[in-house]
Amino acid sequence: MTTDGSLLVLVFALCGAGALAGLAVPERRTPAFLAWVGSLAALAMLWVSADVLRSGGVFKSELWTIEPLGTLSVSLDRLSALFQFVAALVMLASSIFSASYLKRYLGHYSLKALNAWYLLLLASITLILIANDALLFLLAWEGMSITSYLLVNFENERDESSHAGYLMLAMGEAGFMAVIVGFLILAAQGGSLEFSALKAAGANLGPLARWLVFLLTFFGFGVKAGLVPVNTWLPRAHPAAPANVSAILSGVILNLGLYGIVRLNLDLVPFITLGAGIVVLIVGTASALVGILYATTENDLKAMLAHSSSENIGIVTAGLGAGIVFSAYGRPMLAGIAFIAAFYHMINHSLYKALLFLGAGTVDDRAGTRDLNRLGGLIRAMPFTAGAVLIGTLAISALPPFNGFVSEWLTLQTMLRSVELPSVPIKIVFALCGAGLALTAALAVTCFVKMFAMGFLGMARSDGAAKAVEAPRSSIVPMVFLAALCFLLGVLPTYVIPVLSRELPWSAASADALVPPFFASAEGHSTLPPGFVSEFHDLGAQVGEGAFPGRGLVVLHRGGTQNPVIFAMSTSYMLVALIGLLVLTWAVIRLWLTRSRRRMRRVRWDGGVRRLLPEMTYTATGFSNPVRVIFDAMFRPTTVEDTRETVAEHFRMAIRRDRQTVHIADRLLLRPAKNRVMALAGQLAQMHHGHINAYIAYVLLALLLALAVGLGAVTAAS
Repeated sequence: MTTDGSLLVLVFALCGAGALAGLAVPERRTPAFLAWVGSLAALAMLWVSADVLRSGGVFKSELWTIEPLGTLSVSLDRLSALFQFVAALVMLASSIFSASYLKRYLGHYSLKALNAWYLLLLASITLILIANDALLFLLAWEGMSITSYLLVNFENERDESSHAGYLMLAMGEAGFMAVIVGFLILAAQGGSLEFSALKAAGANLGPLARWLVFLLTFFGFGVKAGLVPVNTWLPRAHPAAPANVSAILSGVILNLGLYGIVRLNLDLVPFITLGAGIVVLIVGTASALVGILYATTENDLKAMLAHSSSENIGIVTAGLGAGIVFSAYGRPMLAGIAFIAAFYHMINHSLYKALLFLGAGTVDDRAGTRDLNRLGGLIRAMPFTAGAVLIGTLAISALPPFNGFVSEWLTLQTMLRSVELPSVPIKIVFALCGAGLALTAALAVTCFVKMFAMGFLGMARSDGAAKAVEAPRSSIVPMVFLAALCFLLGVLPTYVIPVLSRELPWSAASADALVPPFFASAEGHSTLPPGFVSEFHDLGAQVGEGAFPGRGLVVLHRGGTQNPVIFAMSTSYMLVALIGLLVLTWAVIRLWLTRSRRRMRRVRWDGGVRRLLPEMTYTATGFSNPVRVIFDAMFRPTTVEDTRETVAEHFRMAIRRDRQTVHIADRLLLRPAKNRVMALAGQLAQMHHGHINAYIAYVLLALLLALAVGLGAVTAAS
């Protein structure tokens, strides 16, 4: 057995043995036990996936033959290894975080059960990504769905958790059934459930069957990915789960939905058509915009992050849609750039969203609440947590020099390249989607400024926030680890992009188009036009040569002779410039403007009020109210509380409003469908009146109808 095969066996052995051995471990030691076993399994996954990504080989092994379904086999190629590598990073951080975080449940819920479900979830995720036939893939997918439900419903005494778990399971199973039908269509054509047979069958499918497979699998997997309109489970399930599980749900499980879409519709059955690309592009843009709108108006930390997950997965999906459209028009270079941007953002989202969910869990554990209206001032009590969360908010807001900026910038630049397409209607679609993604990026800044400012700055607005203390080291270390990755993927994109270009089969030549070899020692430097190189060397593109290996530090897309540069960016140089500006600002203020001034401390002036009360400060609700007012037609909230009370002699009253918002997908799609089904059920219920003669008549009518249909079929056959 190869090293990769041995390590994969080790992953499943650790998860299986850990789930069983955890039942014998004392409850108080279960958090540490889960942290160790989960971390070791994640490290083994990390090693295997990194080895495949580095070598470019494909690990494959056959398991058992089941007649007549075929042979169950596992395989790890570059695509699945990329997803597994990202999943392993998130699960490593989440497992370490569990060591201290899970202690809050001691004496309330069974940590032995959580340990078992958690480790089995890790095993099922790994199996999904290495499954090489439809049967094993679907079995692993169902295992992932069930263990996810059990973890979301872990706090089963809370109605919120139970309802969220059932909703997630029900919607997930509906999507799962759609995926099964898509696989069956392929299997009927190929005569086998093995991926190689399905891929061969996909080449022989007619246009109608291809569209059917695409729609079934896109929206079936889209349920798990959190795409509009099948994402209403997501903002309920993620807040209900423990924080370490929420990080995996958002940073790993949503990616599995994307993996299913990509594996089916770009690999097994490549559906590179203009119509499919437009569907993916529009659904992705709608998911991004709707997700960030709900996130901006949400005050619960974890619910905000859950809505934001729909936003980020929407950006990834929009990038995939743009890549499909460019491929359909025969623009492989632009398609490759779009796919790189999409997968880059997928990786970035997994890292900073896991970081923010762990930060939200730490805040909830230390302050006793996730409500931004009741937080504040935590930066003084929890400086390390605040620093890590600040990096996460800057990254998710797409601000340089962090990783979210690189992938969102690349995505928007790719959208602008639609000017090269010949169709005016398609250009209009791209323009509208690009505007939607730009609005999404702007709202994301608003959303996460609110999150950090209302949660960590200002004064505490509750006793829990006022008494909060810093989290233990086992909670801080994984957050710092993820924050460091967000920073590195932001300042070193010229090293990430070539790796993604090599690993993605649809972006093989895009590294040269995005990362020209500006370092003279880099391979390919001599192929660049001398005048082009000279001009960029004068601008400093060669700075760093000798200190950094590789091609250079500039991300740039070249055009023709008249327009040699279409877009260019360097977060590496941005970092140096930002540090210089900060140092200069500090020097001017400290050494010049305030050098001769004495510093004095006085009681702050509070508008004549003896003491500034928390109720008088700016709240998260007030911060996001402009967005709520502007988009009120979409939110259409219901006011359930409107109270006013006097809070100080100089302030006449404080106004409190509690409004409940029904998700737009629920309001426009799910609730009308539910009402129609309930109305039909009510009409059918009238048939159940208890009269035996009527029931006999129903049976006779059914038999007559069956006979009529049978006779009609026989007549048609003859």
